[in-house]
Amino acid sequence: MNEPTRLNIPEWTVSELSAALKKTVEDAFGYVRVRGEISGFRGAHSSGHCYFALKDEGAKIDAVIWRSALARMRIKPEEGLEVLVTGRLTTYPGKSTYQIVIETLAPAGIGALMALVEERKKKLAAEGLFEAARKQLLPFLPERIGVVTSPTGAVIRDILHRLADRFPRHVIVWPVRSPSTDPCAGPISSSSRAAAVRSRICGRSTRRSWYAPRLRA
Repeated sequence: MNEPTRLNIPEWTVSELSAALKKTVEDAFGYVRVRGEISGFRGAHSSGHCYFALKDEGAKIDAVIWRSALARMRIKPEEGLEVLVTGRLTTYPGKSTYQIVIETLAPAGIGALMALVEERKKKLAAEGLFEAARKQLLPFLPERIGVVTSPTGAVIRDILHRLADRFPRHVIVWPVRSPSTDPCAGPISSSSRAAAVRSRICGRSTRRSWYAPRLRA
């Protein structure tokens, strides 16, 4: 390139060039679906956000999950877990890097899902949670039913409607924030009302439906 041609090249500030690159990347890719292994995950930041990388045998891309998206995820990120994610590709001008802002995350295939299930089973077994001595029979006709869920969501409305329609009983609600990673972890043991209730439903909502994952005696 000769000197006059070089002199005619438009001049950019660093911020202008970074903004142009950001727009180009976001316009060209938008939402993407990516398979990779989680690397560098050390748990959620104090802000509640998660920062790590997705990698395969040939490349690595930075990733972030905002706190609000993390709260909606049934499967949480774990170091070394192979996942399939969807999100927005963008750039981070402060470090001249690009990253994926993850909105959904799932184990990559049935093999990864089964490996995750087996790992959880081993962890719970090591805590003695599957021991026969800890199991209790559900009462045939409970006098009171405890429900651990959000007091304002669709879950409690549906539970109360079904109970009133099919099996009227006194209901005690333990309010928890929804969505929650595990609505049963904490509120029951911390409440003095637990001793009065032999049957407890732990309900958690999803975007389109709700499910009651545990009925505890």
